[in-house]
Amino acid sequence: MIDKLIDYLQYPFVIYALIVGILIAFCSSLLGVTLVLKRFSFIGDGLSHVAFGAVAIASVLKITNNTLLVLPITIICAILLLRTSKSTKIKGDAAIAMLSVGALGLGYLLMNIFSTSSNVTGDVCSTLFGATSILTLNSLDVWICIGLSVLVLVVFILFYNKIFAVTFDEDFALATGTNSNIYNLIIAITIALVIVLAMNLVGSLLISALVIFPALSAMRVFKSFKSVIICSACFSVFCAALGMIISILEGTPVGSTIVAMDILGFIIFWIIGLSRKGLAK
Repeated sequence: MIDKLIDYLQYPFVIYALIVGILIAFCSSLLGVTLVLKRFSFIGDGLSHVAFGAVAIASVLKITNNTLLVLPITIICAILLLRTSKSTKIKGDAAIAMLSVGALGLGYLLMNIFSTSSNVTGDVCSTLFGATSILTLNSLDVWICIGLSVLVLVVFILFYNKIFAVTFDEDFALATGTNSNIYNLIIAITIALVIVLAMNLVGSLLISALVIFPALSAMRVFKSFKSVIICSACFSVFCAALGMIISILEGTPVGSTIVAMDILGFIIFWIIGLSRKGLAK
């Protein structure tokens, strides 16, 4: 199996896929801790459904590079979700339900009415659960992913203290003069970027797994914000790399395999957490 893996690593498309997969997992883990602690995990799920609807629109309009359409639509919806979550008329859970179900339903309807392919079911399944398109990336796709990943990392580093403040005590952050709305907006836009990047890797329905599982796993073992972020990043990168290697060697679906590794990792960390609590007593 090692010889087989070495043979595969000689192909550029395999290297490209591993680079992109690791970068996406890394960025998702950085934001995941903040989103989980702020009870904003629903944003990732909702925006992934919005991205699916945008992909459907791009396919109807026959746009070759659908990122040009999907990215701005997802960012706009992230901003709308943030604003409506504070509205007295439309609460956050209602807003996410409206956008999620609406985008998912309209996207599937558009794909059926204006089908450009004879295999609509296959196209929908690939978009929702990930496709082999992660293995057909070219150097331009990789550089775009690297650029957006660097942007996400720079934003997180520059605003680390502010993000930390609005994550744990938004009221206190407001009292000290921090404009929490701006930093919540930065978080929402950044997660929109990550979701668009991740669609080719795991599909729109499985994106939330990249955001939630690493953060929750790290929280089973560590307690400090910094430790959880570092552990979450290492966990996410390892599971993504392992999932992609298994997928390449065994021919399993990329997205589902990565999610399976995340679930297995969570179970291991959960057991470790329970063991540490038992020893502490």
